[in-house]
Amino acid sequence: MKKLLIIILLFITTAYAEVVNQYISQDLINSGIKIIDIRTVAEWKEDGLVKNAIPIEFFNEKGEYNVPQFMEELRKHVKENEKFALICHTGSRTRIISQFLSKQFNMDVINLRGGVAYAKAKGIKFYQYKGK
Repeated sequence: MKKLLIIILLFITTAYAEVVNQYISQDLINSGIKIIDIRTVAEWKEDGLVKNAIPIEFFNEKGEYNVPQFMEELRKHVKENEKFALICHTGSRTRIISQFLSKQFNMDVINLRGGVAYAKAKGIKFYQYKGK
């Protein structure tokens, strides 16, 4: 019985892809991992983007979201089973969305804690958002 319980617990903990919570660093940016910036268009315009970040808005200015539309855009940039990172302003939105993507879509996600605010405080360079 103990073995069965251990097997079930191991299955449950590995059934979902991993979410890693870490702070952004220049090494992470230089690694080439895809960084998906889920902030709003207004935020991209105001703060810019981390080098090579891919802007895909999750919540719009009204706080509305469209998961199928987001997933369609995300899949254009992230291959199946490819680990990627999410960034927002402070890490609050990405914490929730990374858990959702892991559980619902079995994606390996890095939640960039502290978000853009942390990155700017650490001197990470941002580039002007040029729009679509």
